[in-house]
Amino acid sequence: MCMQVLWIMCVSLLFCPSLGCYQCFVDVEESSRLCWGHVMSDIEVRNVDRCFFMLDRKFNNNIKVIEAAKVGKGYDQQLSKILNAEILPLAKEFDMKKNYDYVYEKRLQTAADNFIAAASKLPRVSGCFPPCGFQSAGAVYNCMTCHYDSCEFPLDCPIEEIQLIENSRSRMWCKVPFDLPADIEVIWRVAKQMKTQQIDQFADVTSGVDRLLSIPSARLQHQGTYQCEILSGGRSIVRLYYYIAVTPQAVTGHIALQEIFEQSLLPGGQLVPGPGSSPPSLQLPMLLTACLTTSLLLLFLSLGALYLSSTPEQTSSLEETDRDEDLGVATEHGEQ
Repeated sequence: MCMQVLWIMCVSLLFCPSLGCYQCFVDVEESSRLCWGHVMSDIEVRNVDRCFFMLDRKFNNNIKVIEAAKVGKGYDQQLSKILNAEILPLAKEFDMKKNYDYVYEKRLQTAADNFIAAASKLPRVSGCFPPCGFQSAGAVYNCMTCHYDSCEFPLDCPIEEIQLIENSRSRMWCKVPFDLPADIEVIWRVAKQMKTQQIDQFADVTSGVDRLLSIPSARLQHQGTYQCEILSGGRSIVRLYYYIAVTPQAVTGHIALQEIFEQSLLPGGQLVPGPGSSPPSLQLPMLLTACLTTSLLLLFLSLGALYLSSTPEQTSSLEETDRDEDLGVATEHGEQ
């Protein structure tokens, strides 16, 4: 009868809402054997409760024990072996034998110190790499819950902006700073003409193992947000986003001309005289003439491009190109 009461008391104390390193690895039966003969020296009374409180203080609420147990994935079994190697011999030695509380205090403190020393030598995790992605390799064992804690980052990475000039080339790499499984699948998607992370706005571009997406010649229709999603076993690991902004060449030419003109002026609005140059009064008409000529040339070029793009043959050619090349992007075999 007494053993049954002791067993119930042991279970109720050990399996309380807040767990600890001791509960994660030591069986209840071994704890009952260990604490059976705990005697309070001041009143000469056997008290099992005090023994469990001492276990809680030495192991479950010991910050050094908790920190030493923060090992990498798969090493929790090593923690179990280390702790049981300290507790089981004590349980066998103290089973059905009375010992004073100061004996328990000394022996359990030695067991806790030995566990800290041995557990601290186990491999630590490589750490978590912010700001995004499911990183199972960075999980840390938490003996307060008896489970591994993940890095707890969101799957979606912040949008990276890429500024392109029309007809230039761009490459987008689907790279992450943490290790990936061997069986990954890479899906590239695009949300045309918008900057967004809303999943329902994206359309598939390609899927496979290619982690590099290339735009050989950027056009205005390529502007938008590109998403790269990496999966393993059908489960999403990370989603990266790239926003492509394409600037027309004509606009780029006007901006460059404006910069040249502004650089040629002094703070007071006067022209910068060059070595051996004519007076500013003669330079101003010449510069205005050059600016006007350049502006007219850009206007004629723009009208010519508009005329060519409006012809039926050119329109048909662009439509065929869009059908053949989809978005005009190409995947290249990236690093695995």
